[in-house]
Amino acid sequence: MPDPVIYTRKGDDGTTGLYFGGRLPKNDLRVDAYGTVDEAQAFLGLARAEVERGSELDTLLIDIERDLWTVMAELATDASNRHKLGDGLMTAARVAELEALIDGFKARFELPAEFVVPGQTKASAALDVARTVVRRAERLSLGLVPDDSEVVPYLNRLSDLVWTLARWQEGEALLARDRNDEK
Repeated sequence: MPDPVIYTRKGDDGTTGLYFGGRLPKNDLRVDAYGTVDEAQAFLGLARAEVERGSELDTLLIDIERDLWTVMAELATDASNRHKLGDGLMTAARVAELEALIDGFKARFELPAEFVVPGQTKASAALDVARTVVRRAERLSLGLVPDDSEVVPYLNRLSDLVWTLARWQEGEALLARDRNDEK
């Protein structure tokens, strides 16, 4: 089997390829939008690296990171090729699933009554950074997807979910500290 080539030199002219064809300048808003989703995915991975493997949060973050591949694909596809994504589009059902997750996690702890100062734990701090990057991705995605796309609603709910997960993680850390103090 031939050794895969990592570099193609095609981007040396300042352009990048879109999914299903076409090229754009690397500083195009569309490239910035899906690049920002990629950045959010990396920060979610950083948060995941701070939690126990196989835990509920680890599993959830893997699912979200996979969702973000779908979001990036949709953003990285020219409108003329969107039909080629087939079933590979973000769905209203997945947005609704995020809402249910928010409600479920929110029920596990008392919401903060004032602004949060990030940094209670490494995981919650990474989640807070991911949330801000998701918000930026949402802003950048406005106007880049058709009206029937669920990318913007998904990113909007995702930022709410990630904020909720960060607060949940802080509460879990406080509970663990209290249990250790009692020993």
